[in-house]
Amino acid sequence: MMLFDPRDPPPGAWPAACDARAYIEGIAKSGATAMVPNVTTRWLALRSGERVYPVTVNDGERGGSYVCLPHSAYILYARAELDLVDTGRLRPLLRLLIAAADRVLRWGRVNRIVHVDNWLLSTNLHGDWSGDDLPAIRALLAQHFPDHAVAIRSVDGWASPALLDAARRDGWRLLASRQIWVTGDLRQDWRPRRCTRQDGKLLADSGLSIDDFATMEEADAARIAELYHLLYVGKYSPLNPVFSPSYVRMTWRTGTLRYRGARDADGVLLAVAGSLVRGDVLTPPVVGYDTARPQREGLYRIATLLFTTTAAEQGVRLNGSAGAAQFKRNRGATGVIEYTAIAAGHLPWRRRAVLACMAFVLDRLAVPMMRRRKL
Repeated sequence: MMLFDPRDPPPGAWPAACDARAYIEGIAKSGATAMVPNVTTRWLALRSGERVYPVTVNDGERGGSYVCLPHSAYILYARAELDLVDTGRLRPLLRLLIAAADRVLRWGRVNRIVHVDNWLLSTNLHGDWSGDDLPAIRALLAQHFPDHAVAIRSVDGWASPALLDAARRDGWRLLASRQIWVTGDLRQDWRPRRCTRQDGKLLADSGLSIDDFATMEEADAARIAELYHLLYVGKYSPLNPVFSPSYVRMTWRTGTLRYRGARDADGVLLAVAGSLVRGDVLTPPVVGYDTARPQREGLYRIATLLFTTTAAEQGVRLNGSAGAAQFKRNRGATGVIEYTAIAAGHLPWRRRAVLACMAFVLDRLAVPMMRRRKL
C-alpha cells in the first residue's frame, strides 16, 4: 500500500492497468482548484493492490464545495435547503438545530479530513470496491494524518453494499448525507412509464439534434461548463462543485465522462449531460441546460433524457443522485439513503463525540424526515 503525489509518482506507483489513472493525473497536472474552482485541497493518490484511489486532504478551511468539506455539506447546504424544500412545521426547529450544529461541528474540527476515492463529484461511484482493504487504508492514513478524520463519501446499500458492510465491520461511523434516487432496471422501471414516453415525444418534437461529441472544441467545453453552472450553481447552490471548461475537456479527452448534448438548428448547445460509469452503475455529475429558455421547452426533461438513454443503451443501473425527487419518482426511481463513512478512532475524544452526536441526530431526525417526506 502506497500514498503518493501523482505529480511526482515513485517508480512502480501505478499498476499496469488502472481505470482512475487518467483522471487522477488530469486533476494533478492542472491542480484541483484550476479544475474545480470552489475546491481547495491537496490531491494525492493511494495505491492498494491493483487499485488506485484519488485522495483529498483538507486542513480545516470553510466555505468551499461540500465535495471536500463536511461543514459545507451538513451546515451550509442544509441551511440553504431549508428555504427550498418542504419541511413543514419542523422548519423553525431545524433552523435552531442547524445553528447549534454549526457551533458544534466547528468545535469538532470536522473539516480537518482526508477523503478516500473522492472524485470531486456530487456522487462518487466506487465500482466493485468491496472494502477488504479498509483496515489497512484507515491505519495508513491515520499514520500519515493523525489529526485528520478519514472519510469515504457516497456509500450506500444499493450501489456499494459490500463497501458499506466493510465500513461497519471496521468500525467506521456512518453519517447519513442525503436520499438519492436510483433505478435498477431501466427497461422495467423507466422505459414503460408515461412520463418517459412524453419526454421522448418532447425531444422528438423539439427539432433539437443529439450530439455525442465525437470531437469537442474549446467552445463546446466552455458552453457545457456554462450550462452546468446555470443549473447546478446558479439555480441550485454555489456549494455544488464548479466545473471549469478545462475540467470538461480533460474528462472528455480521458473518457472519464461521456457527454451527450442537444443542439438547436443553429448548432447552439441548449442541454447537456456528462455521465460517469463505474462497475454497473451510471451517474450524471454534469447536467445543465439554458435556464433562460421558456419552461415549456422542457430542457431539463431533455437533459435528463440524455443521460437516462445513455444508461439504458449501456445496460447499466442508474444512480440519479439527489434532488428533483418527485420528477425522478415519476420516472421509476426509488429512494436510498446515502452515507459518508468516517474513521475517527485515532482522534481525541471530543472530535469522536461530535461525530457520534452527528450520527445519532441524523439517524433519528434527518433520515426519517427524508423518507417520510420523500426528499
